[in-house]
Amino acid sequence: MFGLGKKRSKFGKFLDSNGIIQEELSKASGVNRNTISRAAKDTGDPSMKNAAKIIRALKKAGYDVDYEDFWNL
Repeated sequence: MFGLGKKRSKFGKFLDSNGIIQEELSKASGVNRNTISRAAKDTGDPSMKNAAKIIRALKKAGYDVDYEDFWNL
């Protein structure tokens, strides 16, 4: 199981429940994996620019998501 015992943000829980691998999302979105990791761990929201790239990549992969689903931007 992904994310066991880790403090996870809404974004991190979404990645875990959908089996999305951070490295693959990093490649698909062009966002640094460390940035994705921090957002998933609830240690900080990504910049608006990076959040837009992440959302775009998730939508392209078929997920019906938006910024408000994960972050208070």
